[in-house]
Amino acid sequence: MSSSSDAVATQWTQAGLGLPPYRRGPGSAGIAHIGVGNFHRAHQAVVLDSLMRQGEATGWGILGIGVLPGDVAMRDALSAQDHLYTLTLRQPAGIRETSVIGSIVDYVFAPDDADATIERLADPAIRIVSLTITEGGYVFDANDLSALTAFRLITSALALRRKRSVPPFTVMSCDNVPQNGDVARSVVLDYARRVDPSLADWIATEVRFPNSMVDRITPVTTAEDRAALKERLGIDDAWPVSCEPFFQWVLEDSFSAGRPPFENSGVQIVDDVEPYELMKLRMLNAGHQAIAYFGLLLGYRYAHESAADPLVRDYLLAYLCREAMPTVPPVPGVDLDEYASSLLDRFASVEVQDTLDRLATDASNRLQKFVVPVIRANLQGRGPIDLAVAVVASWSYYTEQTTGPDSVDVVTVLGDLADDARVTDALARTVRSMRELGAEATLRALLARD
Repeated sequence: MSSSSDAVATQWTQAGLGLPPYRRGPGSAGIAHIGVGNFHRAHQAVVLDSLMRQGEATGWGILGIGVLPGDVAMRDALSAQDHLYTLTLRQPAGIRETSVIGSIVDYVFAPDDADATIERLADPAIRIVSLTITEGGYVFDANDLSALTAFRLITSALALRRKRSVPPFTVMSCDNVPQNGDVARSVVLDYARRVDPSLADWIATEVRFPNSMVDRITPVTTAEDRAALKERLGIDDAWPVSCEPFFQWVLEDSFSAGRPPFENSGVQIVDDVEPYELMKLRMLNAGHQAIAYFGLLLGYRYAHESAADPLVRDYLLAYLCREAMPTVPPVPGVDLDEYASSLLDRFASVEVQDTLDRLATDASNRLQKFVVPVIRANLQGRGPIDLAVAVVASWSYYTEQTTGPDSVDVVTVLGDLADDARVTDALARTVRSMRELGAEATLRALLARD
């Protein structure tokens, strides 16, 4: 460790936080993760840290890889701390449980040296490449295959492994995308096909792309979070993570070159992720969208403020029970009514301090993937759609108010449903109500109509 990271580690030890007892360093990486952010560091990295502390994941450390310009800050923060960071579980009644996570053992910023990064991925020691690149990250410019993207890195590394007769790694998406593994497979194959059709054929046969679902509310780190950590424990952490206690990771058991025993640290290994995935996307993720824009329109800043408003809470519950749940198939071991009830409590938890601005980020992609499928499924089943359409309407009106009507592109969100009369009538009616009566009166009218 450098002298600066030694000083940080000393602070943590003096605060009673045990440092990882396992071997760390670049040579202990077995997973490369593209898109290291708070969400990754609150779930996958935590699972690996737990397994490594149990001696069950030797050689499965994480090599973090940054691709976007904003990833420089993460590189610098982690490198100054020997890639260690603190995770704080925000328990009820203000209880905080802080630990040091050490499963990220190295980090590279790909634009510094793309070829060297591809070589790292081509190393036989790397057996899984995982992704949290957000819902909008699963695209590339077909006219510029030289652009540095996650998919150029993955495809180029797989090409090298094929050339060198090295077994391929698994590509494991952890993003909030329906059938995320299948989507990752489609994008990788599309990219590879444009570069070398024979490589695409090899990938299609040899590489596994497991589907997964991850559920843990993880807010953005703030200056207040850093200051609170300093005040409570007397320690400095350049980029700490805090999250809710709830954790669920459901993972399809489909791997090219082995995997850690994830199930020994609370991961559900299943044959079919889809029921769990639809439950989360259409209830939790769409539910977040439901409280985000109405909350902002009502003057709230935090998710718990919006979710605790009786009117918003009634609207959210009505959406979950009347429109979302009927589109979700039976989920093994889960009572959907209880799950819906738990979401109300999780969203309203003052401890998490999740912001509505975070929930409203990348709105068009999130609405398209979380809310529109509920509308579509209910149209097909002749079910109600007004509450789900109201989520889109709340985004439309909020965007109109904050950035102007020219910035509202409903067609991008709704796709072909923009031509459906039931959808457009409900959308126009709800937006008109908000313009004339405001968000609060619109919510009351929606609930009275249902």
